[in-house]
Amino acid sequence: MATLIPAYSTCTGRMQPGERRVAQRLEAKLEDDYLCWYDVPLGNHRNDHPDFIILHPRRGILILEVKDWKPGTLQAMTKTDATILTDTGVKHVPNLKEQARHYAQAVARVLERDPQLVFTSGREQGKLRLPWAYGVVFSHMTRKQFIEGQLGEVIPENLVICQDEMLESVDAEAFQERLWQMFRVRFQCILSLPQIDRIRWQLFPEVRIATGTQGGLFENEIEADPVQLPDIMKVMDLQQEQLARSLGDGHRVIHGVAGSGKTLILGYRAEHLAHAATKPILVLCYNRSLAARLKAWMKARGVAEKVNVSSFHSWCYAQLKAYHVDMPVKGEDADAYYAAQVQAVIDATTRGQIPGGQYEAVLIDEGHDFRPEWLKLVTQMVDPRTNSLLVLYDDAQSIYDAGKKRNFSFKSVGIQAQ
Repeated sequence: MATLIPAYSTCTGRMQPGERRVAQRLEAKLEDDYLCWYDVPLGNHRNDHPDFIILHPRRGILILEVKDWKPGTLQAMTKTDATILTDTGVKHVPNLKEQARHYAQAVARVLERDPQLVFTSGREQGKLRLPWAYGVVFSHMTRKQFIEGQLGEVIPENLVICQDEMLESVDAEAFQERLWQMFRVRFQCILSLPQIDRIRWQLFPEVRIATGTQGGLFENEIEADPVQLPDIMKVMDLQQEQLARSLGDGHRVIHGVAGSGKTLILGYRAEHLAHAATKPILVLCYNRSLAARLKAWMKARGVAEKVNVSSFHSWCYAQLKAYHVDMPVKGEDADAYYAAQVQAVIDATTRGQIPGGQYEAVLIDEGHDFRPEWLKLVTQMVDPRTNSLLVLYDDAQSIYDAGKKRNFSFKSVGIQAQ
């Protein structure tokens, strides 16, 4: 079974019927050394996101564009555009093949920048070491209808998969051959794992990481679009990328031990949400040092204006100041003072002086170091419209309450996840 990123179950809601069918066939009909990405932006161009990118270590890379057009929907097509009939009237859109070609050429241009992905000598010097191609899928049009509509005059027949060629009963080898006949040039390529990582590094900047602490999130930060390419390119592993891209709306709790890359996933999630956020995003942790490093990382990624990073107690202090809540008297007992600050925020939130729903999303690192009443408080700060909450939790670790394990349910503090 091919690896689909994001996971199929998490993206069906935003797929068109034809895209769902293609995703199902890719997962079921391709072997487990195939990698498939659905609707993932290319490079730093957020508007360029092919329907599907398929990568195989011996076949190359393929871009697929999918349309649910029926014969009655498609009124006319030239080599550059198409006229379709929609519920709102006639529309002119780009020829699907041209759209796929645009994405494929963009992929090739990006990858050709990397000297380790191109031939270094001979007639093919400077060209990619892997074949690349593009094609289209008409999920509601049979091959007979395609031929009768004379669409082969504007889209070569070998670049098309039709409805009756992607049925659930289709033979896996026949389906794969339909994909790979889209390649104008075929040659043997064997991509190593480091080369596959380089391809992912080049195409998907959001999965880039550097060597260092917290899974490589902070130290030696890599530029978003460096002039000098590094010899060693480190990226999220595929499991981390799939999890990060598969996080949907709602409440999510990620359990993992120290060093498993939880903070890396939080960083990706915050950056991803920031691109479409209409309200601030809040990132909280217990440790001030970690908060400072996360804040610097968000700044380096260009999302600091939308992502507020703070330690929990610093956030409580800021809330009291912002909403003119009386500060507790500071005495000699620092722990008692901080506890009084937290309680003041809880009380002010309860009576409505501090509003809830302030943030598009709330992301909590070191959730195992948060007391139940803290979690209950910050959960109320999530905008009900998005209901986006992410908690990273290590059940075996609690730095500031050594030896204590969670003795409450997430549901009891308003977190609708297990």
